[in-house]
Amino acid sequence: MTKERETREAAALPLRERKKRATRQRISDVATGLFLANGFDAVTVADVARAAEVSTMTVFNHFPRKEDLFLDRTPQAIELFTGAVRLRGPNDTPLGALRRLALELLDQHHPLSAVDDDFPAFWRIVIASPALCARAREAVEEVENALARALAETDPGSADPAFAAALIVAAYRSNYLTTARRLLAGEAAEALADDHRTRVCAAFDALEAALK
Repeated sequence: MTKERETREAAALPLRERKKRATRQRISDVATGLFLANGFDAVTVADVARAAEVSTMTVFNHFPRKEDLFLDRTPQAIELFTGAVRLRGPNDTPLGALRRLALELLDQHHPLSAVDDDFPAFWRIVIASPALCARAREAVEEVENALARALAETDPGSADPAFAAALIVAAYRSNYLTTARRLLAGEAAEALADDHRTRVCAAFDALEAALK
């Protein structure tokens, strides 16, 4: 799903849902600012609620756990990966749709692509918090499980959906982490973009061969 498509779909939502999403985004933005300024462990959910001018209950209505305030893109990742599979054209393969998604995210410098000079500050907060690291691992598993379900529903005659989803997510995660580590080491995103693209294409070429 491109940013343009996200904007179109958001505009088509009922007013109540748009307000709900806007509140969720505001809470997340406030929380991220507090975490970046003070560290994850030093900020409480009550601190976030006060800064966002909402109740603590409202925060928990949108984010079941404190960690989800910072790692707030898991639902979007699930929607993007499963949407690419479920909404692909009749002559498109799941891997073809997912390859296209990965390259679109890269072109947009989307947070899920790993390629942006602003991201290292985010990752340093995650690395410094065992709770966030654990939640990040859970999030990857959630994406994998959701993708497996989407593959099973839309491509029942293909290879084992759980196996396919595990390989796809592992390949994506490996490329993501490689780029993240290089950015954390001081390399510029612009200098890494072409290499990241090459690695994404190579990964999907390998997946195509493995999942015939």
